[in-house]
Amino acid sequence: MSLGFLKLNWYGVAMRKVIKRIPGAIFVYTQVRRFMMRTDPNPTHQQLQRIIVNQYKDSLERGITSYEKIGEAGFRCYSQFEEDGIILYVLSMIGMKTKRVVELSCGDGTECMSTNLILNHGYSGFLFEGNPKRASKALKFFAAQKDCIANIPIIQQTWVTRENINNLLLEIGAVGEVDLLSLDIDGNDYWIWEAITEISPRLCVFETHNLIPGDLSLSIPYEPNFNAWIKDGDEQYFRSASLLAMKKLSESKGYRMIGAHKHGFNVFFLRNDIAPEIFPEVSIQAIHDNPTTINGQRDMWPRIKDYPWLEV
Repeated sequence: MSLGFLKLNWYGVAMRKVIKRIPGAIFVYTQVRRFMMRTDPNPTHQQLQRIIVNQYKDSLERGITSYEKIGEAGFRCYSQFEEDGIILYVLSMIGMKTKRVVELSCGDGTECMSTNLILNHGYSGFLFEGNPKRASKALKFFAAQKDCIANIPIIQQTWVTRENINNLLLEIGAVGEVDLLSLDIDGNDYWIWEAITEISPRLCVFETHNLIPGDLSLSIPYEPNFNAWIKDGDEQYFRSASLLAMKKLSESKGYRMIGAHKHGFNVFFLRNDIAPEIFPEVSIQAIHDNPTTINGQRDMWPRIKDYPWLEV
């Protein structure tokens, strides 16, 4: 151990003793230290993702499909699971046309489907969140990001229903074609998607209820104020809609199912006029062929099957 190191260490100990005598100084020192040590990961994310996007474009020009299943493209930056990578892959292959994303609901912004597109790919975001605290946190989160200085997303704190969804979209300017619609409200998902007419998403990602067997087309009955998270025990699992229900509804609106993340409940649908040769339709069986879904249907479906599901 060098003499220089010993001197520096002694000075550090002495300085900490002085700081401790100043009221509030420890708190200020800690916050300043955290700020100084904090890194901004976005430039690194952006550089790496630019390389990935260019590789996908190069593959497309050479007529090569990078993955047999879209789930293989997955990685996570801000999504809960690996949806960020799947979204980037599909949008890179079909083209980022409008650079607009609509999300229902966005949570606090730190974990949602839109954030990677907004921060790292310059997307305009139209985000909805029913919980006031999470909506407030989302506003603060995006306002603090360097990449949102001139491009902060519109965040609407409101409870979305099938009666108000189109007016809400109109009010915030989310009309016409958008690159991505993300819908995950743990409740009236089927009814909200059925009601949407003001936007034409190119790519959709829906959370579906993978505990429901793939041959059943079920949803909760529509209740405008439905909230699964105020319920107890198994009743919390009485929510949303089955994959078959969302598949049938999406087909009626002109979309085909192209894949899912590895757990089989966040499922992607692509508009039928877009890249059928690159992203063909996949089966429910293929999406449900994973341990999370198989075990969930075996263990949980018998416990919730007698709730008042509605066949759709």
